[in-house]
Amino acid sequence: MRIRVLAVVAACAGLASTALADPPPTPQPTTGDFEIHDFRFQSGETLPELRIHYTTFGAPRRDAAGHVTNAVLIMHGTGGEGRSLIRPEFSGQLFGPGQLLDATKYYLILPDDIGHGHSSKPSDGLRAHFPHYDYADMVEAEHRLLTDGLHVDHLRLVMGTSMGCMHTFMWGEAWPDMMDALMPLACNAVQIAGRNRLWRDMEIDAIESDPDWKGGDYAAEPMRALRTAMDITIIAGSAPHQMQKALPTRDAADAFLQRVLAARLPELDANDELYAIASSRDYDPSAGLGRIKAYLMWVNSADDFINPPELGLAEQQVKEIRHGRFVLLPIGPNTHGHGTHTYAVAWKDHLAELLAESAR
Repeated sequence: MRIRVLAVVAACAGLASTALADPPPTPQPTTGDFEIHDFRFQSGETLPELRIHYTTFGAPRRDAAGHVTNAVLIMHGTGGEGRSLIRPEFSGQLFGPGQLLDATKYYLILPDDIGHGHSSKPSDGLRAHFPHYDYADMVEAEHRLLTDGLHVDHLRLVMGTSMGCMHTFMWGEAWPDMMDALMPLACNAVQIAGRNRLWRDMEIDAIESDPDWKGGDYAAEPMRALRTAMDITIIAGSAPHQMQKALPTRDAADAFLQRVLAARLPELDANDELYAIASSRDYDPSAGLGRIKAYLMWVNSADDFINPPELGLAEQQVKEIRHGRFVLLPIGPNTHGHGTHTYAVAWKDHLAELLAESAR
């Protein structure tokens, strides 16, 4: 498993995380692969076999008409994978007995998106000749996995973190009658622009301008480029208040950076990183927010570098969503910058509200 952006965000954000009580035991997951034949990408490129890996907890339940009633789709962030969310801060707070997404009651589905985890990706062999996927391709593959692969025709809840947050809006617009509730965590519903676009451009430029990248056909990883990309990712995912508490001296901060780089850099692949960062290029659900029918609970945190609250975007856009609510979490002991999306203790009360108000 390559640990990339999500892991780095978690490492930065969780430096001084609040101690959590031992969660109830999490049920054991099941994994699988779904093959989509002759998948056509938005770019016009095709792949004879697109593999989508997934992790599930629990089992589907069906009503008298055969419709699934308990499925929950949970989508990861850029550089992550379904298993990225199997951790004490997330699954340990949600999936256990008696918890909000109790796996004995719900059918929890965590896919690895195109280009991530154990799904098809450039580093499998095609390198820079892999199709140039975007978010629309990723969401289409998620939908094919659920409907054709797992035979799920209805979702009790769709939720996602960061990139998965953005996919959540796309799901709500593309299939508005397929779900009861939506919970986007840590994103905005506009085109990737401003500073959010700039840091992505910087990572892409660092890789493509490194002579060792060789147009994607490198024999050894372009380490200068990957180090720059990792440096930018660390800052983008950082939480200043948590970092100041955890790294109060110059030496502590210096040691942290070297420790993170030493652990993460050997596990990166430049083409995978480049494609994953570039895949956000066409994202812009702003024109279709009015098509969303499901109850929606949109949660961002006030210390998020990637989605800074001072822009005021969410407060305005949520008004276009019929059953939409927006919550901005104030900075506190349970917020961890952009990585707050993975700390369910910070927002699970709002999930409880959403599940209650969207119950049939």
